[in-house]
Amino acid sequence: MNILVTMPEGVVRDTFFTPLSKKYLEQLGNVTYNPLDRDYTKEELKEALKGIDIVFCGWRSTFYDEEILEAADSLKILAYTAGSLAGVVDEAIFNKNITVLGANCVFAESVAEGCLCYIMTGLRRIVKYAKVMREGGWKPVDFETEGVMNRTVGLIGFGSIAQKLVNFLKPFNVNILVNSRHLTEEEAAKYGVTKAEFNEVFEKSDIVSVHQGLSEKTYHMIGKEQLDKMKDGALLVNTARGAVIDEEALCEVLKTGRIHAALDVYEVEPPAEDSPLRSLENVTPIPHMGGPTIDRRQYCVIKLCEDIVKYNNGERDLETLFTIDQVKTMSRPVKK
Repeated sequence: MNILVTMPEGVVRDTFFTPLSKKYLEQLGNVTYNPLDRDYTKEELKEALKGIDIVFCGWRSTFYDEEILEAADSLKILAYTAGSLAGVVDEAIFNKNITVLGANCVFAESVAEGCLCYIMTGLRRIVKYAKVMREGGWKPVDFETEGVMNRTVGLIGFGSIAQKLVNFLKPFNVNILVNSRHLTEEEAAKYGVTKAEFNEVFEKSDIVSVHQGLSEKTYHMIGKEQLDKMKDGALLVNTARGAVIDEEALCEVLKTGRIHAALDVYEVEPPAEDSPLRSLENVTPIPHMGGPTIDRRQYCVIKLCEDIVKYNNGERDLETLFTIDQVKTMSRPVKK
């Protein structure tokens, strides 16, 4: 098989295609790596895809529209090393006998781990008290820290990241409320969670974690009405997409000091240098680093390689296998 890796040369590709993951990849067939320090242009990609059976692509990939798919005369498998495929492939790909694989399952596990970290960091005020120590201080008598045990956690959205997070939270004996139009009663019972109305999640939860994909319908779906319903001292965590929350309303509520937030994503990235989200003491700001952690990137490639072998052996029940319906629900840019 002829394999093309479209990621440009550089540090990002090197973290995905390590010596270990390259061993898995190069066992599949003849591998050609993008020799440029930039992404292919559309015309370059059309030429590079000729005679290619499998393509590995990643972040900021050239969009695989019908014109590119027509030029891909031998393409059988598209393997995406990242999460959301919504901005990568045209839905027409599913009508062209091309199998679409993605490393979302590896991303989901790592982001869920990061989300748990942000919850615990936010509750224990790690950033605040680390700053006290760096400035030569010590804990005050009335220090404020909280734990996860026996709390109520609310999840907005219930995709793969939220599902992984539920499993990570089980040892903490938490009550989990979920708002998702896709969640059935059978699935809720399977995961041990309770379905809840949208506003109910904000009213009853000690911790609200956002996992909703971004679309025209979900843009600013969380606004001042929902934030005002949160309990005093509650924690809001967002590892999904910044624009799911009305950031102006969020800043307004955070300035009151009534709630806390741990944020990995923002409406505009990076946020402005004078954004309150950078300076408010009740905010733990993270520069979109939820996952996968650098050490896990190579496992995106390894997982895809393993599933390509399984697929070629006739298996179809694969974690990385994507359908058109899954791609339709993934985050995508929205017009304001």
